[in-house]
Amino acid sequence: MRRRIIREKVVQALYAHEISGDSVEHVIETILPGLRSNPAAYEFAKKLVAQTIDHTMDIDRVIREKVTNWDFKRIAILDRVILRMGICELLYFREIPPKVSMNESIELAKLFSTARSGQFVNGILDAVLADMKSAGELTKAGRGLYEGENRGPASARKKPIGG
Repeated sequence: MRRRIIREKVVQALYAHEISGDSVEHVIETILPGLRSNPAAYEFAKKLVAQTIDHTMDIDRVIREKVTNWDFKRIAILDRVILRMGICELLYFREIPPKVSMNESIELAKLFSTARSGQFVNGILDAVLADMKSAGELTKAGRGLYEGENRGPASARKKPIGG
C-alpha cells in the first residue's frame, strides 16, 4: 500500500481528533480500520497518529516559532494538522527521509486544503528542516537520505539533501 494513501488516512484521523477531541484510540479505531488488511501500513498509520498527537504541544511550539507574524489559531485546521504530521515525521521518524516527509505534506495540503496551502506548508517545513540541520538535530537513517545515492563517485553519494 502506498504511503500517500496511508498518510491521507492519518490526516483524516488527526483532523477527526482535532475536531471531536475523541481519544487517540477511538480515532484510530474509527478512521484506520480499512488499513488492517496490511499490518505494516496499519502499524505505521497508528504510530504516526499517536506520535503526532502525543507531541502536539512541542510541535505546535515549533510551528508558532515559524509564524511569528500570524495568529496560530488563524492557521487553517487542515494546514495545522498536516504541519503537525510533517514535523512529527521530521523529528521522530528517523527512517523517513526529510524530502519524503516534506513532499508528502505539501501534496496533502494541496489535496485537502486551500490553493495556497502547499506553499505555506512548504515554507514552514523548509524552515523547520533548516533549523534542524543547523542545530545538528537531523538524525535520519536509511536509504534515500542523500542526493546522488548509489550514483557517481563516493563524495557525491554522501552529499546531504539540501546541503
